Amino acid sequence: MDTSAPGPDRMSWRHWKIIIKNDECLSKIINIANACINLGFWPEYFKASTTVIIPKPNKPSYDNPKAFHPIILLNTLSKLIEKAIAERIQFIVASNDFLHLSQLGGLKFKSTSDTGIALMHIIRLGWSKGRTTSTLTFDISQFFPSLNHCLLILILEKTGLDPKVTSFFASYLIQRSTSYIWNDLSSPSFEINVGVGQGSALSPILSTLYLSPLLYIIENQLKNLKLPISILSFIDDGLFIAQNKSLTVSNSHLFCSYNILSNLLDSFGLIIEHSKTEIFHFNRSHGLFNPPPLDLSPLGGPILCPKDSWRYLGFIFDRKLSFHRHIDHYANKAISTIKCINLLGNSL
Repeated sequence: MDTSAPGPDRMSWRHWKIIIKNDECLSKIINIANACINLGFWPEYFKASTTVIIPKPNKPSYDNPKAFHPIILLNTLSKLIEKAIAERIQFIVASNDFLHLSQLGGLKFKSTSDTGIALMHIIRLGWSKGRTTSTLTFDISQFFPSLNHCLLILILEKTGLDPKVTSFFASYLIQRSTSYIWNDLSSPSFEINVGVGQGSALSPILSTLYLSPLLYIIENQLKNLKLPISILSFIDDGLFIAQNKSLTVSNSHLFCSYNILSNLLDSFGLIIEHSKTEIFHFNRSHGLFNPPPLDLSPLGGPILCPKDSWRYLGFIFDRKLSFHRHIDHYANKAISTIKCINLLGNSL
């Protein structure tokens, strides 16, 4: 947090760390946070933000909005209060088992490493039973801006939270505004009454809660169809896992799972970004391994041909879990960084 850029108020975390050392100031901030919850109100001052447009590196063309990354900067006092609310909400929903067990993202003490370790455990467990593990990744397109406010409020009412908290979010989600900055250009303020703000400390837990009912429904439908599919979820990146001795059977199960997901996402106001869907098979055989493609075109998706390696949440997997490519990639990256540091040192 120390290095986070300030929002429209230009107050940095360094300023607030000095301010909250004063007991009276800290008491006033706590009173503001409590008043927001008790009154079910989020002030307009906290809803204002600045969105800085950053071009993504190494893009062949910048004539598409997806070639740019918006960085949302909020007033730091609002982020401080949001962080406290987010931690409390996570404690409550975790204690009443509202969250789906497959959800490993958007939560405190959970990370991409936990997802990778969980996946490797599942793969090795399958190998111990002589089964190949097949994974089908999916990505939800424009996830944070697409969350439906009415549905989110209904979900919050089911979580066991105090009704005051639900009323607070009814105010929190609406009438937000932002101004856009691109290089030296800045825009007037625009209303952004869609989804949840990505720069907010509440966005991860709200998005996780939004997907919890969806994952429970998918799990129940898979059980009803007697499809032995496991799920891992890291915010808007999901993973179906099939374990069978036959890749044809696995592909069939994954196809059905993808179909169920597509239909359910539509009812939640979400869609899959088909271009990011990938399939990968983990197999320890020493001979030629030539897995069949998975044709998702009847569902609007691509025809997926498995590759020799697979990048997922910062990991580079190979089918035997040797991690040779993963180590080579990050070792080379570290060496390049050190060389750049040496060049900078010599230039001083």
